[in-house]
Amino acid sequence: MSWLLEFFQREPHMRLSLCISASALLIAAASPGASAQTGAAAAAPQARTAAGPPVRRPPLLFKEEWKQNEKGDEHAATQDSVGSPNLVLTLYGATGKDLQITGKAGDENNPIHIWSGNCTSPCALALRDKINFADLTGLARIRWNTKISGFHQIRPIVKLADGTWLIGDRTDGSSTRDWIVSEFTPADVRWMKLDIARVVTTGNLLEKVDLSKVDEIGFADLMPGSGHGPGGWVDVAQIEVYARAVLRSSASQ
Repeated sequence: MSWLLEFFQREPHMRLSLCISASALLIAAASPGASAQTGAAAAAPQARTAAGPPVRRPPLLFKEEWKQNEKGDEHAATQDSVGSPNLVLTLYGATGKDLQITGKAGDENNPIHIWSGNCTSPCALALRDKINFADLTGLARIRWNTKISGFHQIRPIVKLADGTWLIGDRTDGSSTRDWIVSEFTPADVRWMKLDIARVVTTGNLLEKVDLSKVDEIGFADLMPGSGHGPGGWVDVAQIEVYARAVLRSSASQ
């Protein structure tokens, strides 16, 4: 204990100096943790910066609202039924030619639309942009205005640039009473291969699908129609596709 007695016998200014030195040692011992915290805080903004700007939703690639004839009656859907000059319409299935155009422009209760009631087998249609493929990856989305009768459902279909046809597990047609505008993200849809000639599914759900270059986009009704009146059919009015445009080669155009 002699050292302790010696400490208190020293001059006051010496005791103060020793206390300051001890305090400095304690601060130095704690400084690595403080430095680590400071470094972590500084790294956080850098990490956020490295992540880049938020992903932006792609713009409207095309919108089709269909076009009536001069009579304004119900008739078979053809290329003349397409309002956009950049889109090509193709009908699929054994009775795809029986898809009809009906409705009236500006009538929210009966807009111009495709009707599948006359199809006596599964049928489908698709639209092809003459200038661009559609990149349906990321936040790309499809929006359409639909109504159904009975247990029918509307499913999205796509044709990839390599010719592969796919049909999605996404279904629309929740209302038999009124028109419903709905939208979905193709990247969230699970896809199966589609025999487009018969409009029937083949194989199992696919684990991975590349939607970065889509040639045609449309819908399918996998059930035969019941004809006019309540029973079983689908109505599809305007179709909007929000996707990044991928320019076609001059040969493909």
